[in-house]
Amino acid sequence: MAKKSRGHGPTKVLFIGNSFTARNDLPGLIARLAGALGRQLEHRLIHAGGASLRAHWNAGRATEAIRDGGYDAVVLQEQSTLPAKNASRMHENVRLFDGAIRAAGARTVLYMTWARQNAPDSQQAITDAYAAIGKELGATVAPAGVAWQRFLRDNDGPALHDRDQSHPTVAGSYLAACVILAALFQESPVGAEVDVPGLSAGERAALQAAAGQAWAEPASEGS
Repeated sequence: MAKKSRGHGPTKVLFIGNSFTARNDLPGLIARLAGALGRQLEHRLIHAGGASLRAHWNAGRATEAIRDGGYDAVVLQEQSTLPAKNASRMHENVRLFDGAIRAAGARTVLYMTWARQNAPDSQQAITDAYAAIGKELGATVAPAGVAWQRFLRDNDGPALHDRDQSHPTVAGSYLAACVILAALFQESPVGAEVDVPGLSAGERAALQAAAGQAWAEPASEGS
């Protein structure tokens, strides 16, 4: 049985994903933001470049960590295009992990990622895929993709996509971190102040506000 956290929200979190989670040390950034809110977050990352959740499941390392790690929450990031290309397969992968996570006494958090810069219309399919499996399993969805979509619509900068039009810039990771922080601790990220090289105070405030809005008003399926 997982060791339960002290105080508010989880303190020990396992992240499973690929470069969308590893880039810019997303788990470490979340931990720093949590510290600014008076929370202590211990974290571990299991990742492989381009990996799907099924690849992690088959490798066995992630399931072993879930079983033995005493985590409060496990954050799952599916391969970035799979939810749009094959939602059924993505749902199968999440169900596998959710069963193992529940058996270990932890809770599942789904890290909804974003559309490629050159394929913005795919965001709705990504959003729908995460929302549907989150609803089915009663899992928490961290709607980072929704926050990205709205921020890109309403703001001229900072850029969220890196030059490859796929991976996040520091600003993109910061926005995702704020959304996941809200999902883990069930509260707005606004006011979690940490210095981030390359981001001004004004940019951080705008990204926090976007994250807080996406957490408070996530997009529904088909919206």
